[in-house]
Amino acid sequence: MSSGTLDGQGTRSLDRERLARAYLLRVAEPPAPALVELVARHGPILAADRVRAGECSGRVVDETAARRGIELAEQDFDEAGKCDGRLVIPEDDEWPAWPLLALEMATSRGAQGVSPPLGLWVRGAARLDEVADRAVAIVGARASTRYGEQVASEWAHGLSGQDMPVLSGAAYGIDGAAHRGALHAGGLTAAVLGCGLDQGYPAGHVALLDRIAEHGLVVSEYPPGTPPARHRFLVRNRLIAALSDGTIVVEAGARSGARNTASTAGVLGKVVMAVPGPVSSAMSVGCHGLIRDAGATLVASLAEVVETVGRLGVAAPERAKPRRRTDGLDEQSLRVHEALAPRTGKPSEQLAAESGVPLPRVRAVLPVLELDGLAERCEGGWRRSRNPATAPPERAGFR
Repeated sequence: MSSGTLDGQGTRSLDRERLARAYLLRVAEPPAPALVELVARHGPILAADRVRAGECSGRVVDETAARRGIELAEQDFDEAGKCDGRLVIPEDDEWPAWPLLALEMATSRGAQGVSPPLGLWVRGAARLDEVADRAVAIVGARASTRYGEQVASEWAHGLSGQDMPVLSGAAYGIDGAAHRGALHAGGLTAAVLGCGLDQGYPAGHVALLDRIAEHGLVVSEYPPGTPPARHRFLVRNRLIAALSDGTIVVEAGARSGARNTASTAGVLGKVVMAVPGPVSSAMSVGCHGLIRDAGATLVASLAEVVETVGRLGVAAPERAKPRRRTDGLDEQSLRVHEALAPRTGKPSEQLAAESGVPLPRVRAVLPVLELDGLAERCEGGWRRSRNPATAPPERAGFR
């Protein structure tokens, strides 16, 4: 365990709080709103003592009755240590208090199933507050398409290039593609699990989880030894949503965990984005539903993601806008150019009549258009240039 400040008896008070929170994390299945409220009111040490003694209100008893006699905190630290894991608690400097405040606020508004965690088991060299700073969650279907995996990987790579951590759930499909994209860019990524850190789940991503831990963090609310279960993945989705500034759903079926994450992010007041896909793809039905129901903002590029999720005072990268050869022409020059034919020449008088620009002005504009590579002389008068690539853009226009 990490050391803390010394109290009067020489015991390390922070370690006592860490032990208490480890005990509480095991005796109640998250989310446990009544237990969280008890800890907020009395602190983790006194709350743990009351739970052990059964001196709690009815709701806390309901949440802890089945396990309150299980004392495995020391063993949990030993097991976590075997995979280089540690317990981060709200009393630590690296606790991401600001992102997780969204859970507390949503709970106070009456939202169900979004209580903040009592602590988080983590494995990896990064700090928990660092992976939650400007983070973006990328989630989606396990049975993803090549299109979805390419989007997830490329956008994760791009976000990492802008020092924006990428969060996901380490599942097959979109999650794995997002983690790999961030790792390939040398960026910071974190995987939030629905089981203990030591479970090696999913089995096909054990090597990927090791790489994530090497460069970022693997995070779990569940103590070592906790097996994966469907309800636990749904519960962990609130952490993915809370720890990120915004969530991107790349692909999702009509009913999916990714849509659950998106819905939770919306409840927390976080930005929700969805990627459009082929109307014929079952894996885009969930994304299209989110967009149609105004549950998510449509994003079709990395620049749109950064613009949508960007914080106040943080400028999004400027998107390159397509440029026409005629950009920069004044109104009369543009009208003369539009009157030019691509093959046959027209005399100045005809161009003046068709464009509505006075003849003296037409005669002044045409030589400038020629210099800019937008017009050329021919037997019949003037026509559009056949080689506009030679036009110097700085000469465009005649003002």
